[in-house]
Amino acid sequence: MDDVATKIIDILKKNMKEPSDSIALDTPLTDLDIESLDLAVIVFDIEDTFGIEIPYNANEEVEDFATVGSVVDKVKSIMAESKSSGAAA
Repeated sequence: MDDVATKIIDILKKNMKEPSDSIALDTPLTDLDIESLDLAVIVFDIEDTFGIEIPYNANEEVEDFATVGSVVDKVKSIMAESKSSGAAA
Protein backbone atom coordinates (compact mmCIF):
# COMPACT_ATOMS: atom_id res chain seq x y z
CA MET A 1 0.00 0.00 0.00
CA ASP A 2 1.42 3.39 -0.93
CA ASP A 3 1.72 6.56 1.15
CA VAL A 4 -1.50 8.15 -0.15
CA ALA A 5 -3.54 5.06 0.70
CA THR A 6 -1.96 4.76 4.14
CA LYS A 7 -2.69 8.41 4.97
CA ILE A 8 -6.30 8.13 3.79
CA ILE A 9 -6.88 4.99 5.85
CA ASP A 10 -5.37 6.75 8.88
CA ILE A 11 -7.74 9.69 8.33
CA LEU A 12 -10.71 7.31 8.08
CA LYS A 13 -9.71 5.51 11.27
CA LYS A 14 -9.24 8.79 13.12
CA ASN A 15 -12.80 9.85 12.28
CA MET A 16 -14.57 6.53 12.85
CA LYS A 17 -16.48 5.81 16.03
CA GLU A 18 -15.13 2.25 16.06
CA PRO A 19 -11.92 2.13 13.97
CA SER A 20 -11.16 -1.18 12.33
CA ASP A 21 -7.72 -2.60 11.65
CA SER A 22 -9.05 -4.44 8.62
CA ILE A 23 -9.63 -1.49 6.28
CA ALA A 24 -8.42 -2.39 2.80
CA LEU A 25 -8.61 -0.66 -0.57
CA ASP A 26 -11.61 -2.77 -1.56
CA THR A 27 -13.53 -1.97 1.64
CA PRO A 28 -16.81 -0.21 0.76
CA LEU A 29 -17.22 3.09 2.60
CA THR A 30 -20.72 1.99 3.55
CA ASP A 31 -19.15 -0.82 5.61
CA LEU A 32 -17.22 1.71 7.72
CA ASP A 33 -20.32 3.08 9.47
CA ILE A 34 -19.35 6.71 8.80
CA GLU A 35 -22.05 9.30 9.37
CA SER A 36 -22.52 12.13 6.88
CA LEU A 37 -21.10 14.77 9.20
CA ASP A 38 -18.05 12.60 9.83
CA LEU A 39 -17.67 12.16 6.07
CA ALA A 40 -17.54 15.93 5.65
CA VAL A 41 -14.80 16.13 8.29
CA ILE A 42 -12.93 13.32 6.52
CA VAL A 43 -13.12 15.16 3.19
CA PHE A 44 -11.78 18.35 4.81
CA ASP A 45 -9.01 16.39 6.51
CA ILE A 46 -8.00 14.75 3.21
CA GLU A 47 -8.00 18.15 1.49
CA ASP A 48 -5.78 19.63 4.20
CA THR A 49 -3.44 16.64 4.26
CA PHE A 50 -2.85 16.60 0.51
CA GLY A 51 -3.30 20.31 -0.26
CA ILE A 52 -6.13 19.66 -2.72
CA GLU A 53 -9.78 20.52 -3.16
CA ILE A 54 -12.18 17.63 -3.65
CA PRO A 55 -15.20 18.55 -5.74
CA TYR A 56 -17.97 16.51 -4.22
CA ASN A 57 -21.58 16.23 -5.21
CA ALA A 58 -23.11 13.20 -3.55
CA ASN A 59 -25.63 12.79 -6.35
CA GLU A 60 -23.07 12.83 -9.15
CA GLU A 61 -19.92 11.27 -7.74
CA VAL A 62 -21.08 8.32 -5.66
CA GLU A 63 -18.93 5.92 -7.69
CA ASP A 64 -15.82 8.01 -6.90
CA PHE A 65 -16.40 7.36 -3.22
CA ALA A 66 -17.70 3.79 -3.22
CA THR A 67 -14.63 2.11 -1.72
CA VAL A 68 -11.49 3.17 0.11
CA GLY A 69 -9.56 2.46 -3.10
CA SER A 70 -11.83 4.70 -5.15
CA VAL A 71 -11.18 7.55 -2.70
CA VAL A 72 -7.43 6.92 -3.02
CA ASP A 73 -7.72 6.93 -6.83
CA LYS A 74 -9.76 10.17 -6.78
CA VAL A 75 -7.20 11.89 -4.52
CA LYS A 76 -4.32 10.74 -6.74
CA SER A 77 -6.19 11.96 -9.82
CA ILE A 78 -6.81 15.40 -8.28
CA MET A 79 -3.17 15.61 -7.18
CA ALA A 80 -2.01 14.77 -10.71
CA GLU A 81 -4.36 17.35 -12.21
CA SER A 82 -3.12 19.98 -9.76
CA LYS A 83 0.50 19.27 -10.65
CA SER A 84 -0.13 19.36 -14.39
CA SER A 85 -2.19 22.54 -14.24
CA GLY A 86 0.39 24.10 -11.93
CA ALA A 87 3.18 23.18 -14.32
CA ALA A 88 1.25 24.66 -17.26
CA ALA A 89 0.69 27.97 -15.50
